[in-house]
Amino acid sequence: MKRVQRIGALMEILSGSPNKVFSLSEFCSLFGAAKSSVSEDLAQAREITRLTGLGKIETISGVTGGVRYVPFISEERAAQCQEKLCRKLREKNRVLGGGFLYTSDIMFHPAIVKEMAQVFARKFSDCGADYIVTIETKGIPLALKTAELLNLPSVVVRREAKISEGATMSINYLSGSSERMQKMSISKRAALSGSRALIIDDFMRGGGSVRGISDILSEFDTEVIGIGVAIANISPEKKKVSDYCPIVYLGHVDEETKEIEVFPNNQIFQKSAL
Repeated sequence: MKRVQRIGALMEILSGSPNKVFSLSEFCSLFGAAKSSVSEDLAQAREITRLTGLGKIETISGVTGGVRYVPFISEERAAQCQEKLCRKLREKNRVLGGGFLYTSDIMFHPAIVKEMAQVFARKFSDCGADYIVTIETKGIPLALKTAELLNLPSVVVRREAKISEGATMSINYLSGSSERMQKMSISKRAALSGSRALIIDDFMRGGGSVRGISDILSEFDTEVIGIGVAIANISPEKKKVSDYCPIVYLGHVDEETKEIEVFPNNQIFQKSAL
């Protein structure tokens, strides 16, 4: 293979498996090239990603070291993602009864979900999570994409226990908006005792569901080290969780005029207290 072909293949392989560490010997065997040649190829690929802002290629030293591709979204591109999300959420035909918004087309749109996941991948890149947790709602695509970018497994907390999950742990919790008693369960094989979890969800009103996830994980001595939500309602002001990171905030929704107040979280990349 010519150098330009090797560089193209390197970038495709690395970007296709974000945060996965590859050894130089793997690429040497694949390309039939010496380590010195592969190292030069990687230097060129690293410069390309730097100049284009498409991510970062990092070298990891040590016996188990190698190279990995780290997804990165600039603050400018993140702001564009937020503005795009705000524009779509302001569409008047989204208003449903009770002041709710229709968001399924957004949360199941691959391109939009990918951009939001890139924001969370940057925000939580160094959080040290062992896996990502979400609940059985529209947040699953966002959680899965974020898990892919961070190279982490994902766990889905169920609304109801399924026989296919095997032995489960269930708890009752109060929803944050209506204070109604609800139930959630998790497979005992899914949660790792003493591990660290990152919670990703699509929408937060009062924080009841996220608090429920935190409580059920605590039964396994699992520490929640980050909470990311695509949309957070500013009301009620006091949530059942105190530290979370939304991409955008949802304000007043007028059912009569169909006016929707939504604005970006301008402090999204500030350090969290978690």
